Amino acid sequence: MAEAHTKDPPFVGNFVLEIDGATIGAFTEVSGLAVQLEVEELAEGGQNAYTHKLLGRMKWPNLVFKRGLTDTNALFEWLLECSGEGLSGKNNVVKPRDGKITVMAPDRTPVRTWTIAEAKPVKWTGPKLAASSRDLAVEELEVCHCGFRAS
Repeated sequence: MAEAHTKDPPFVGNFVLEIDGATIGAFTEVSGLAVQLEVEELAEGGQNAYTHKLLGRMKWPNLVFKRGLTDTNALFEWLLECSGEGLSGKNNVVKPRDGKITVMAPDRTPVRTWTIAEAKPVKWTGPKLAASSRDLAVEELEVCHCGFRAS
């Protein structure tokens, strides 16, 4: 008898999310891989040609991962570890975890990887369930973090 399928199919997505070395899933879309520096303008008395622009804090938007629905609950389980009973069972302390986003080539070899600092899941959205819809069943995971770097 065939073993029950418990992991993502090998070619389900072109982008892989790992948290603390464990694969959370493969995705067809990742957005939010960006950073912005705040800019403070400082006007100098007597200098009318320009204002000085001082760089400030870095702002990292949340990452959003999307994929077709699979039979694994890894995304939702990670979210539950950081909220509700999962959180109260850990004395209301969320341990931020480092992660990696890897772009995969068609032959499943890594092309490029970004290391994410202190990732925490903040939102999971399940598929829209409508029998009359022709849309694919898609689930989405939103993750906040404290920055990333190419690795």
